[in-house]
Amino acid sequence: MNTKTLKIFAIFAVVLPVFIFLSNSLQKKMNDIKIAEKLTDAAPVENAPPIVAFTTVALGSFRGIVADMLWLRVINLQDEGQYFEMVQLASWITKLQPRFTGATAYLAWNMAYNISVTCSSFEDRWRWVNKGIELIRDEALNYNPGDPLLYRELGWIYQHKVGNVMDDANIYYKNQIAIEIMKAFGTQYPDWERLASASDKLESIEKKYPQISAALEIANFASLSELETDFRKVGDFSEKFLSALNDAAAKNSLDASLRKRWLKQRYKLDPVRILAIDEKYGAFDWRLPEAHAMYWATLGIEYDKSGKINVNCDRMITQSLKEAFMAGRILIIDKNDYRNFMTVPNIRLADAVRKNFEDAYERQKISSFKSALENFLVDAAVLLYNFGQYKKADEYLKHLRKLSPQNDKFKAPLDTFVIKEWIEDVQMSSPRQAMDIISGLIFRSCYLLAGGDKDAAFAHERLASIVYKKYYSDQKESWGRTGLPPFDKIKNDITQKCIELFPPNISALFQDQLKNMQSEKKADEKLEKENSEL
Repeated sequence: MNTKTLKIFAIFAVVLPVFIFLSNSLQKKMNDIKIAEKLTDAAPVENAPPIVAFTTVALGSFRGIVADMLWLRVINLQDEGQYFEMVQLASWITKLQPRFTGATAYLAWNMAYNISVTCSSFEDRWRWVNKGIELIRDEALNYNPGDPLLYRELGWIYQHKVGNVMDDANIYYKNQIAIEIMKAFGTQYPDWERLASASDKLESIEKKYPQISAALEIANFASLSELETDFRKVGDFSEKFLSALNDAAAKNSLDASLRKRWLKQRYKLDPVRILAIDEKYGAFDWRLPEAHAMYWATLGIEYDKSGKINVNCDRMITQSLKEAFMAGRILIIDKNDYRNFMTVPNIRLADAVRKNFEDAYERQKISSFKSALENFLVDAAVLLYNFGQYKKADEYLKHLRKLSPQNDKFKAPLDTFVIKEWIEDVQMSSPRQAMDIISGLIFRSCYLLAGGDKDAAFAHERLASIVYKKYYSDQKESWGRTGLPPFDKIKNDITQKCIELFPPNISALFQDQLKNMQSEKKADEKLEKENSEL
């Protein structure tokens, strides 16, 4: 290397630090002016990880240039259909511009919606949807914990992309969320009071139960932190640790603390907040996306400093509540075949949903909330009737009459009103559509019977029979071309299919219920015969 080149390098080495120092000083003064003169809504990023702190300070004004270059790279990659690098680029853009939440929201939406649907594999689709969730939940909200936009966007992915049926992979998404989070729960329905009251500081647990330290040593764990890593990997304590601990109270306390930390650190779900939501509305099945949409929308309202309840978050809560009522309890999860995933209504939420719609309308004074309330009352009246809750269904029909006294269809008796609602769905149906409705009702009747809910099971079978008779009445002139098999045959075929396809434990319960019904039927027939002979 010649002398001239060495001089250039020396000058560069001296000038560059000076340039960076002056640039940073100028950037700091500009930031102070922007904050003092209220030219920006955001204060400097606090509690940021080292990489974010470095980029926001060291790069100074050059952050925007680098971010623009990354944006161009993202656009080119998407045009070329090369998506995998985009996850890292999205993370870098978020780190370079941590306060530009609109950009993060777009990047997350792009991955969850646009990129996911380019994949034919449901597993690949879910990977992209989940990456969109993680970009907001695990990165952007870490830098902007008080931004209501991010909470709303995160809730929207859960409510619309995962919870809705627009994506034909939606059942796969729901199944994946439920399976994954149940590992953290340790059960289907956690005891939220227990988790909310648990300490999330491991040091205090270890101090309260000194025997934990001895058990760690025996089980070959270097620390409680190492045990926690193993706990999350397996979903429970190792047999060796439990044997060494041999203390139920210590085990239960440590279990609750580890699960609380798991939920807060991995999923950003605080059991204290979950307990408050359940106490306000009713017990949700927190394995379902609607519950998560509720959670994030609730935080969006809490962090909105505008003085008014955010209408988008308010709408998300009412819609998610309604969906939780309509299909808010998981009946079956199958790790081997997501298609067996099935939900049933959570009818205990009915009053909470109605009240929330009414309150939202009073808060927002927007006509769409009133229309949504009317639609909910119609659906609720029919659904409650379907599940054998006839008194409650009639109560909701009376609410409809008060809400819309001019609507003549709400003046009909309950049975007539419900049947007409189903007729509207069946009237213009093709044979296949009619068969889907009828078989679906019978199929759900079988599930409910397996679960021991005879009233709801009989109500579904009765409704299936009504729909069948109405379809026959409308199609009898062309029955030879558009007709269906006899109702009893449809029922028997589906019943047999349920015995074959249900998981073994549910199939056994279902068969026991069928045997009990046959025994009860024989006893009734015998009693009827004896009475007739008398």
